Amino acid sequence: MNVLRNREGFTLLELLIAVVLSVILMAAIYSTYYSQQKSYLVQEQVAAMQQNLRAAMFYMEREIRIAGCDPTRKAGADITTASVNSLRFTADTDGDEALTTITYSLYTGADGIQKLGRDTGGGNVAVADYIEVLNFVYLDQDGAMLDDGGGNVTVADNIAKIRSIQVTVVARAGREDHTYTDTSDYYNQHDLVNPILAAPNDHYRRMLLSTNIKCRNLGL
Repeated sequence: MNVLRNREGFTLLELLIAVVLSVILMAAIYSTYYSQQKSYLVQEQVAAMQQNLRAAMFYMEREIRIAGCDPTRKAGADITTASVNSLRFTADTDGDEALTTITYSLYTGADGIQKLGRDTGGGNVAVADYIEVLNFVYLDQDGAMLDDGGGNVTVADNIAKIRSIQVTVVARAGREDHTYTDTSDYYNQHDLVNPILAAPNDHYRRMLLSTNIKCRNLGL
């Protein structure tokens, strides 16, 4: 019968080395997991912002393009309010001389989230969440700005000269990222001196999207 003669086991030093190596290995695994998780959350936030921006632009571009649609020339469809952060216009899309009024503006919902709202007379309906800036620039047929110096078009004669509208939207992420600080200024395409949103210097990620919409029914 064989009997084990070495019953000394592990020394304290060997145990300490094993513990240290285990801690290093676990730290490396956690660091890799944390990095991947952080990258996933950032990508998720960016994807959500892109989706909000695309939804906002899709609806506005489609409907602003038909502003002033009046096939019978009897309904009186036109742009009725042209301000720097809201737009109201009418259209008769089916030729029955009954106008549909559409307003785009920002509002804060019951959940405290700022949204892009679409109002056809029954109150705002959310088009996109976490929209921080909605900016309109009104242009005549030559691409010149029509405003009173503050971005608004208040003179009826100037409203009648609107042929295209530049829309700029800034969306914000729904959650803060404390490893990121937003130090960027945000501008529309026509004024690169005065930002539509000065650098927030906070921990939210933001994205800007701008487009120029030709109002094909105006000036006919």
